[in-house]
Amino acid sequence: MLLHVEDLRVAYGGIEALRGISFDVNEGEIVTLLGANGAGKTTTLRTISGLLRPKAGSVTFEGERIDSVPPHKMVEMGIGHVPEGRRIFPRMSVRENLEMGAYHNREHADSDMARVFELFPVLRERSSQDGGTLSGGEQQMLAIGRAMMGRPRLLLLDEPSMGLAPMIVARIFDIIQEINQQGTTVLLVEQNAAQALRLAARGYVLETGEVVMSDSADALLRNDRVREAYLGEGAA
Repeated sequence: MLLHVEDLRVAYGGIEALRGISFDVNEGEIVTLLGANGAGKTTTLRTISGLLRPKAGSVTFEGERIDSVPPHKMVEMGIGHVPEGRRIFPRMSVRENLEMGAYHNREHADSDMARVFELFPVLRERSSQDGGTLSGGEQQMLAIGRAMMGRPRLLLLDEPSMGLAPMIVARIFDIIQEINQQGTTVLLVEQNAAQALRLAARGYVLETGEVVMSDSADALLRNDRVREAYLGEGAA
């Protein structure tokens, strides 16, 4: 497996945000984490990428413990993180934002930028514009493109559809699928559970910092509890 999370516990002060969660992500998969706000999904991604340190448990990537590795080393190891809210550099151009994603991999920056422009043609058209002048959907594309400049083996995506129009959401999910088909494994946190489960192979449901359910995406889509809680449908 590519990623193994074992009994992970993370606290903010005295509040335990993750209460011993365990899950796996196999190479080549799209796996989704589902749950309500406050369930611990973002905390999970931030811990995997080194932004938070767990108080217990382990994170293993390609067989190596990484739960004490700093974030910049995570990028070098092949983990890319697209955070909730995009976090682009608004006063830097699109091209400069992308170049920031290649800070440890500059020898391939030109070819990697060409790949990003193939995935997101609008970014080529906007390459000299400041990131802050882009629409919300374009900023999300830029955030994903910046992460791809690091050539990640594993891409962590936190709420990529948040605040976007349905047409743009569909395009973002198409691109995520294309990125996966090109060889990048994806761990996806997404409030749009229906979209996430249609895209993913497997899913884990988090509630108050614990994994309460895991199954194939198809099985979760058919599960009455998931449908009622996360898909807005009544149980059959």
